[in-house]
Amino acid sequence: MFDAMIRAQRQTTPDGSIVFDATATAQAHRFEPDWFEAAHWLAQGRAQNASGGRGGAIYLDAPFGRCVLRHYRRGGMVARVMGDRYLWTGAERTRGFAEFALLAELHGRGLRVPAPVAARYRRHGAHYRADLITRRIEGASNLAELVARDRCDADVAARVGETVAEFHTAGVFHADLNAHNVLLADDTVWLVDFDRGQIRAPTRDWQLANLARLRRSLLKLGAARDGEPAFDRTCWNPLMAAYERRVESALAQSGAHT
Repeated sequence: MFDAMIRAQRQTTPDGSIVFDATATAQAHRFEPDWFEAAHWLAQGRAQNASGGRGGAIYLDAPFGRCVLRHYRRGGMVARVMGDRYLWTGAERTRGFAEFALLAELHGRGLRVPAPVAARYRRHGAHYRADLITRRIEGASNLAELVARDRCDADVAARVGETVAEFHTAGVFHADLNAHNVLLADDTVWLVDFDRGQIRAPTRDWQLANLARLRRSLLKLGAARDGEPAFDRTCWNPLMAAYERRVESALAQSGAHT
């Protein structure tokens, strides 16, 4: 799955730019701007709405594979004013280009993230709008769906804890680690939606804050329907135990090589 490296190529458009994986399509020299338009795929019967998120993602059955198209949208109070517009501070700092670059780096390291296919921005004066296309994780359910089906047991929790630890020890900060952004497919855990994510020096402060965000998400979804003590016993404690084991193992391996 990680044999093919991402070969990023840039393409100028009348109102912005596109970056894409030149190995992703038959047209290795070009990525059509229409491919970022939901209407283009819906008109061909090649798209359907994706669950979760802020309503800006759709599943594509494209000629270049099964993918997810996400249009970046703001959340919270600022969305009422800015909608889907972001302040322009340079091409590399646009939401789509930054996430494409981070995913390409993580994918190249063998971490379980969706491979990036393409990103674009369209600039309008001091603002821009952005889109991202990534490969779809086939046969996956997100952790929120498992909670709703009462299937977030100790084994699932432990796999999640191990995976989060793998990312954390690699210095990968996920800006919105919640149950919707943790996917499980064939007992394998993936992390998705790395908007505003970073690679930074591993420290306990941000790592524990990441985990606290995930815990709040699970509680909000009703994972503690039998009470928090039961939730801790059957889900959170196994998750944290697996997390700490993986962190300790990584530290021991790091010490062995120094």
